[in-house]
Amino acid sequence: MTPPAPARSPYRLAPMRPRDPHEPGRTASSLELFFDLVFVVAVSLAAVQLHHALTEAHVAAGVLSYAMVFFAIWWAWMNFTWFATSFDTDDWLYRVLTIVQMSGVLVLASGVEAAFVAHDFTVVIAGYLVMRVAMIAQWLRAAGHAGSSRRACQTYAVGIGVVQLLWLSLLVLPASVVTIAFVVLVAAELAVPVVAERRGLTPWHPHHITERFGLFTLILLGESLLASANAVIEALHDEAALGPLLSVAALALIVTAALWWIYFWPPHHTAITSLRGSLRYGYVHYFVFAAAGAFSAGIEVEVDVLSHHSKLSEVAASFTVTVPIAIFVLGIWWIALRQHADRVVNVVVPAGAVLVLLDPVIPIPITLTAVIMIVVVVVLVLRPPVGGDRAGAIASP
Repeated sequence: MTPPAPARSPYRLAPMRPRDPHEPGRTASSLELFFDLVFVVAVSLAAVQLHHALTEAHVAAGVLSYAMVFFAIWWAWMNFTWFATSFDTDDWLYRVLTIVQMSGVLVLASGVEAAFVAHDFTVVIAGYLVMRVAMIAQWLRAAGHAGSSRRACQTYAVGIGVVQLLWLSLLVLPASVVTIAFVVLVAAELAVPVVAERRGLTPWHPHHITERFGLFTLILLGESLLASANAVIEALHDEAALGPLLSVAALALIVTAALWWIYFWPPHHTAITSLRGSLRYGYVHYFVFAAAGAFSAGIEVEVDVLSHHSKLSEVAASFTVTVPIAIFVLGIWWIALRQHADRVVNVVVPAGAVLVLLDPVIPIPITLTAVIMIVVVVVLVLRPPVGGDRAGAIASP
């Protein structure tokens, strides 16, 4: 028997009650998928600017700017994702506030170039504040019907609001202390869910959450393929050598496919059955997502080296590819894979990541990277997840 639809207010709004964390058949909504696409615009622009910085040999400054911009992107995305799994009503106000957050992403994206080139984060912070203020409104609305989660919702709203006021202070601080202040504010942002959830857990749907993370990972990996294809096409216009370019394109395809295989090998939902596990899963994904975005930049840097448009040496350029690969693999191994792996897999996967990281000092780094990733995938095929169905794990996160 179909349960009755929740009563709506005269304004055609549904009570924002907590969703059932065991709701059968819960999947990502079309609004959530639309939301992800807007974030990918910001990620793509950040990766492009990272590529330019690395090509000009501004490695430290480029990586720092990328880490700062990517935090704003990732944190706003993750906060919405965890909120949606608990309180998505899909009524008009929920949709409008979500679209407001999307507008903030576009504002942030428009300020990415200035953040990298002039270290001016004014527009990035403005876009971030738009996203976060909309999130405060969502939490305040949820607090009205949250039941045992009411105090958590209120803590989220207050905590986010206080930290946003502190972000504004970043605009008037001297440049010499901006980085330190940024680290302090990041710690404050990360502390809000820890404090809030201890005052009354919000209900999260493990399968829905991990599907959302998996879908965003797929989009980021797709960016790597697109970036490599565009870089090769551009290089061909300059009459660069075809053979080396094709080898980079092949590397991009093989590694991207291997990263997909590794990510979806274990069932992810078992990693978020507790608050501690959920925090670890969500927070480590910052490095996983950032690495996926940086991998596309690294591929473009490799192409620039081959077409003699980069100030980096060949060894340094190789590191721009291997470091993101290693971070991605080690991140997924730590938060999801190792608990479903036997001893062999738990040796091969992290060892493979370390070997890839050391590839640039080998005379044939591109070929060796591809071979190592293929070997890791072969081991995963031969040794299915412990306590999980291999086919099911590959089909969904």
